[in-house]
Amino acid sequence: MNRDRRAFVLRLGVLGAAATTTGARAQAHVDEKDPQAAALGYVQDTTGKVDEKKFPKHSAQQTCGGCALGQFKASEAWGNCPLFAGRQVSAKGWCSAWAKKA
Repeated sequence: MNRDRRAFVLRLGVLGAAATTTGARAQAHVDEKDPQAAALGYVQDTTGKVDEKKFPKHSAQQTCGGCALGQFKASEAWGNCPLFAGRQVSAKGWCSAWAKKA
């Protein structure tokens, strides 16, 4: 009986991992006009699109790909950010929550 339960739990774990991986690929991109994105000043391209009067600490070298919050794999153009759950941000993007990676 323990063998059947163990096999069930292992199968459940494999199915859960597969579902998580599949879901990550299907995530939508954050829209700059989204209320949360607009409140944080998110832009998909940090060069030339940030309101410098509203965000004077912004620098063109600050990107989501170099942010401590960004969850990017090597050479990915889009990645996850906990500020925008279920949606992906551009590696070239920026928002006012930007924090330098350690």
